[in-house]
Amino acid sequence: MSQFAMAAIGGGLIGLAASILLLSLGRIAGISGITFSLLSPSSEEKDWRVAFLMGLLCGGGLLTMIRPEVFFVAAEGPFARSTWMMIVAGVLVGFGTQMGSGCTSGHGVCGITRLSRRSIVATGTFMLAGMFIATLLVGVLS
Repeated sequence: MSQFAMAAIGGGLIGLAASILLLSLGRIAGISGITFSLLSPSSEEKDWRVAFLMGLLCGGGLLTMIRPEVFFVAAEGPFARSTWMMIVAGVLVGFGTQMGSGCTSGHGVCGITRLSRRSIVATGTFMLAGMFIATLLVGVLS
């Protein structure tokens, strides 16, 4: 299956899951918000949050069994990433979701479809920052 087809199917499934959550529970499918709320001591509605996150983990596990190569990170070449770089990237993403009051799933998938100005600005900022860093890492520093 082509990369385009896989991305289209994945995007469609993300949109479907976000729509089902919004229509059934009136909740936004923002992964950082779901996770943060689940971890806070006064969190309500833990059942659906746990189920949602378990679905994400099981989907990733299933994909690992079916197509493990999609998780491969090159050890050499312009796209090589060391473990420490992946850890730093994860910490920066976590910091960014706190700073942006949400993540790409909440702002990009759910917020833009609701025509939220805040989400449109946040998603544009995420995308521009990502393009800048990717260009810097691959084009300039490699």
